[in-house]
Amino acid sequence: MAAATISVEEDQFCCSVCLEVLRDPVTIPCGHSYCLDCIEDYWNTAKQKDQYSCPQCRQVFNPKPLLSRNTVLAEVVEKYLKTEAQPAAQHPARSEEVKCGACKGRKGKAVKSCLLCLESFCQAHLKAHDERFHRKGHKLIPATDRLKEKLCQQHEKLLRLYCHSDQQCVCSQCVKERHKGHSVGPLEEERANQQKKLKETSLKSAQKLKDAEKELRYAIRYIKHCTEAVVEESERIFSKLIRSIEKQSGEVKEMIKSQERLVVSQAEEMLEKIQREMTEHRRIEAELERLSRTDDIHFLQKCKSLHFPSKTVEMPNTDALTYLMYKTMRDCLCDVNGGLEETLQREFSRVSEKVNSLKESVHPSITEKAKAKDADIPSATELRKRADFLQYYNDLTLDPNTANPYLSVSNSRRSVTTRSEPQPYPDHPDRFTSWAQVLCRGGMAGRCYWEVEWAGSGGVSVGICYKNMNRSGGGSDCKLGHNSRSWSLDCVDTACSFQHNKESVAIAAPCGSRIGVFLDFRAGTLTFYNVSDSMVLLHKEKTTFTQPVYPGFWVGLGSTLKLCSL
Repeated sequence: MAAATISVEEDQFCCSVCLEVLRDPVTIPCGHSYCLDCIEDYWNTAKQKDQYSCPQCRQVFNPKPLLSRNTVLAEVVEKYLKTEAQPAAQHPARSEEVKCGACKGRKGKAVKSCLLCLESFCQAHLKAHDERFHRKGHKLIPATDRLKEKLCQQHEKLLRLYCHSDQQCVCSQCVKERHKGHSVGPLEEERANQQKKLKETSLKSAQKLKDAEKELRYAIRYIKHCTEAVVEESERIFSKLIRSIEKQSGEVKEMIKSQERLVVSQAEEMLEKIQREMTEHRRIEAELERLSRTDDIHFLQKCKSLHFPSKTVEMPNTDALTYLMYKTMRDCLCDVNGGLEETLQREFSRVSEKVNSLKESVHPSITEKAKAKDADIPSATELRKRADFLQYYNDLTLDPNTANPYLSVSNSRRSVTTRSEPQPYPDHPDRFTSWAQVLCRGGMAGRCYWEVEWAGSGGVSVGICYKNMNRSGGGSDCKLGHNSRSWSLDCVDTACSFQHNKESVAIAAPCGSRIGVFLDFRAGTLTFYNVSDSMVLLHKEKTTFTQPVYPGFWVGLGSTLKLCSL
């Protein structure tokens, strides 16, 4: 059977008279145990003469109790002492204890240390210390065995002062000698100052870390938004390229078919001519057969009028045709294919190099590189002249798939006009069904600038929106500037206003026919300008964009809007 392990403290085996571990323990009738010598001496003192009481509970015994060694308790104490004598390595969980410097023999556990006495005391001797000095000038601290560190090594006096000039702890004698004339103050005051400074430094450090975390999280969102916009734009461009190739493929196919129809038509005309001549041949042959049954004179007189076709038919050169249609055309198309592949490979390599250079520019620290880049790029407040904005110019095109049926989008997809009759657009889930609105292709998530010109009595709205703004219906959730997913500048001949989420801001400045829009996605600003000889600020909106935005327009009946090509 395994022996039970009982955790005990040293105080449980201490004699309350000598405050040391029990030696020859005896137990008196009340149940308390003492060293045999200690209890005998206690009862033999003049104060206790002829009185036998317990030092702890004060219970009186009469006659004097018979004292005998408590063998069980003695064995337990002996085992405890052996356990305590084992190497500290076998008891890694036991913490180092400061021993009482006033105890004789086995040292008790110290609870306080006196900076004046330079000694540590257990609970019993601390009480005696307090009764003797009443703590006058004796400063007590939690028990420590490093009291010597608190003394000046040169003068062996307590380090009570701090020299600001040399930044070190000094005693009163040091101030009179080596640190004479220096700026000196109380040690507690310097500690309080240092703690305050460290606290302030800690708060600043924590704030910097929070700011860095916030910046990184925003940078991650910004990178994702930019990537989403670029991927969408690349898909649009490649889709356009594919449509162009498909269109060219159809035109080449139609050209070949046209050539086929021309040659086949010529051959069919020849075939019809041959068939007519064959019919004539059969008629003459029948006449000859009839004459062959007449007399000789009649035959000779009539046979001279019979004339069989003698011209040979000029056959088309099918070898030249197949050579033209297959060999020559195939060689040309192979040349086109090779040139296109070479161009695509070259341009893809160029795009890949730029992407890799961007990857290197953000390594190793996104925030540091972003800040350095922002330092090189002028802030929006520094953009004054039109030339400053044109460096961020975006060449926009309208997306007919989003155009309301009453909007007529030009073939160049750069201008739009509202008509009184619907246009024959095919059904599309991105199309605005009620409001006369249209969006541009491709989302934006950087610094972008574009300009529009408008004219007409119906007015226009120039703005941006998220891709997920509703398109179907006539509610405000589908109207540009009248919901949380869109922003717009509404323009008429006499005035203009800014709209967002059903809130309107009247603009005092007159609205011209040419409007400039500057988007700073990262800074979260959308700015509208009246473009003339100078850039006149109409409105600046500050917000936080959560996804790429799309330029969008509402065009009133009788008005026309055109995207300016710069």
